[in-house]
Amino acid sequence: ILIRTRGDERETWGKKIDFLLSVIGFAVDLANVWRFPFLCYKNGGGAFLIPYILFLLIAGMPLFYMELALGQYNREGAATVWKICPVFKGVGYTVILIAFYVGFYYNVIIAWSIHYLFASMTNELPWLHCGNPWNTPNCTVPQPMNGSFLDNRTSYAKNKNTPAAEYYERGVLHLHESRGIGDLGPPRWELSLCLVAVVFILYFSLWKGVKSSGKVVYITATMPYIVLFVLLIRGITLPGAMDGIRAYLHIDLKMLNNPKVWIDAATQIFYSLGAGFGVLIAFASYNKFDNNCYRDALLTSTINCVTSFVSGFAIFSVLGYMAQKHGVRIEDVATEGPGLVFIIYPEAISTLPGSTFWAIVFFIMLLTLGIDSSMGGMEAVITGLADDFKILKKHRKLFTFATAFGTFLFALLCITNGGIYVLTLLDSYAAGTSILFGVLIEAIGVSWFYGVDRFSEDIERMMGFKPGLYWRLCWKFVSPTFLLVVVIASIVTSTGLTLDDYVFPPWSNVVGWGVALSSMLFVPVYAVYKFFSMPGTFKERIAYCVTPEHEHHLVKEGNIRQFTLKHWLAI
Repeated sequence: ILIRTRGDERETWGKKIDFLLSVIGFAVDLANVWRFPFLCYKNGGGAFLIPYILFLLIAGMPLFYMELALGQYNREGAATVWKICPVFKGVGYTVILIAFYVGFYYNVIIAWSIHYLFASMTNELPWLHCGNPWNTPNCTVPQPMNGSFLDNRTSYAKNKNTPAAEYYERGVLHLHESRGIGDLGPPRWELSLCLVAVVFILYFSLWKGVKSSGKVVYITATMPYIVLFVLLIRGITLPGAMDGIRAYLHIDLKMLNNPKVWIDAATQIFYSLGAGFGVLIAFASYNKFDNNCYRDALLTSTINCVTSFVSGFAIFSVLGYMAQKHGVRIEDVATEGPGLVFIIYPEAISTLPGSTFWAIVFFIMLLTLGIDSSMGGMEAVITGLADDFKILKKHRKLFTFATAFGTFLFALLCITNGGIYVLTLLDSYAAGTSILFGVLIEAIGVSWFYGVDRFSEDIERMMGFKPGLYWRLCWKFVSPTFLLVVVIASIVTSTGLTLDDYVFPPWSNVVGWGVALSSMLFVPVYAVYKFFSMPGTFKERIAYCVTPEHEHHLVKEGNIRQFTLKHWLAI
């Protein structure tokens, strides 16, 4: 018999579509556009889809499904959901802290998009010509010629003297005024205003909980698709577009012998779906109890991956056009990350007729891609902590403001002259190994300590059917193994930080690992605290730690299922 305590007055989504759009909006973010297409191109084109789809099926979808079911059944945020196995509550704090850290730099990228959006509202885009106050004497407008404008050492994408590259690095970031991460300087006032705008949007999207955020995503989750479609149609009609698309999809199966390709596919599928940030748990906790979250998990994770694939056509058709226009090879213009969406793509747009219009829609797309992912991360923090500390729940609006304002203050570090160095450091360390570690612990906690069999019964109570053997095997063996391998790979392959030619000083890597450990340490520290706060003998304490809270009376009777072999072998 299911006893639902306190769950009955929990607010729910206004409509089912609010939840679906929120999940899609969170999962589909800038990385779908700036990372996946480049990875696909670099790692053997169509061949890259083989490991990508494999990992989607054996690890991505199972973890996605697990998080949705966990949140929906227990109706709790990322921390309090661990009433199912109290010793693991620390991992809830880990993912909440990581979600908070990500907000420090992710919102800065959205602020850049807003800056570019306003800068685009002119007849002549500011990154079209040299001769602006921020340009150097070396600035050269790229002329169509066969590669002679490039010395053979640098590829076109690495060329720092085009008007677009100088606008980004000198006009927007003012990177030239900083000598490195030890010399940040003051926050730039233009970017500060853009950041205020981002935080303002976030606050008013989230202040009333899912009642307000569920409506905002009607715009932020659908807009990128409209714009992407328009850019795709425009892109494939450009001269040279087909060369770009051919380069994107060329199939090179020999690449699959390279382990780096598999690691790229694994990390990409993991980060792209966004399992583990506590966001899916938080979103699902506002569902109706009998909602079919199995169908939702399959639908939203598929939509996310298809979006990544399709956006590659919009990107590479334009890269093909650029390559043809400048008489260079595709690999000279292909790049990823901010360089793609803030330098290469805007430059391509500026050469089209009606460039102002294309620039405005492109930056609206970036803004809407980013904002709902940021909303998700902040909702994970708010729901996660408000469910844990009732006083915060009572003052939801105030707490939302405090979270948004705290994010703003830390983000100011990333919009100083040397802010991109701080951003790169946080991006590498705040949500790198630590989030993989968090999800590994979460997967072990649910499928081994709580038990896949018990978890399956919970799902049956909600939806009337038990998850198939495939899902249970993935949860218990395949996904944890996958995560363990990826965690080890991420530690082994971690090198010192660099950004273009700048090598970060050794102390900054120490700071980075400090940030990573600050969240991960919640797991062991909380486990030890929980153990010592429990009553009874050593054996009873262990039993209380691993038994769901609503079964603690069984511990007194000595009926502890975790101490039986049957529990550990069950599937």
